[in-house]
Amino acid sequence: MIRYRVTHRTTYSYDDDVSDSLGIAYLVPRELPWQRVVSHELTLDPVTEDATTDLDYYGNTATYFQVTSAHQVLDILATSEVEVEAPAHDAATLALPWESARPMHRDDVADAWQAQDFVLASSLADQTAAARAYAAESLTPGRPVGEAVTDLMHRIHADFTYDKTATTVSSTVDDIFAKRAGVCQDFAHLTLACLRTYGLAVRYVSGYLATTPPPGKERMVGADATHAWAAVWIPDGGWLAVDPTNDQWVDERYVTVAWGRDYADVPPVKGVIFTEAKSSNLKVEVDVAPLDLAG
Repeated sequence: MIRYRVTHRTTYSYDDDVSDSLGIAYLVPRELPWQRVVSHELTLDPVTEDATTDLDYYGNTATYFQVTSAHQVLDILATSEVEVEAPAHDAATLALPWESARPMHRDDVADAWQAQDFVLASSLADQTAAARAYAAESLTPGRPVGEAVTDLMHRIHADFTYDKTATTVSSTVDDIFAKRAGVCQDFAHLTLACLRTYGLAVRYVSGYLATTPPPGKERMVGADATHAWAAVWIPDGGWLAVDPTNDQWVDERYVTVAWGRDYADVPPVKGVIFTEAKSSNLKVEVDVAPLDLAG
């Protein structure tokens, strides 16, 4: 098990006063069998007393806030300490044919009905013909679900280039195929679209990935970033989380914050403002620092 201190700072700057900011933030890590939240604190500047937290439909912690004092800078700082270990997976459940992992065909599994929501199309993970055709090579008849999902992950990593300039937060699956490039959010959406076209349930997961510096170099504070990956429902075996951006299963380096049908369900921060400002700037700084459990 590894303990991390996660610092996530979001700063909005405007060229004129903002009279009212209303927002929702998904910045509190989840409590999970393989993840324990030791502490969490969220602070806003300007300070507001109008802030509250609640659980959304999927059990994520959402923070709702309103800042009504005039401001040209809004600073949102989330600090968490989290202990994480690698999720455990049962080899027997991963060996099931992928056809047996479709929740709409598994009335005999207790949580199948809850997984069905993640089979349906969503706005950023549309179940296109291109996605179905691309997935066909991995989802051959009778192939073990763990093997099929892992193969699709390998292929996305090999066939699509990581490029921050290729897409935006609103890019579609068709856009990703057209560019053959994108970022972690895009590759997660592509995984969702491909597997959902065959009736598998797949979550979009947001969180953080602790990065390792190059050999001989010191770890740089603030060099980490928010991250996204996908998790596939396995009957009686939980969810298999895979990261096509880095071509690996999710392990103890991943801090899970929230999950939903796609990015639109769980952006780190979203909201509306009332202002006459003509321009704005967004700056995000993330740091995921491992801590000494013995200290």
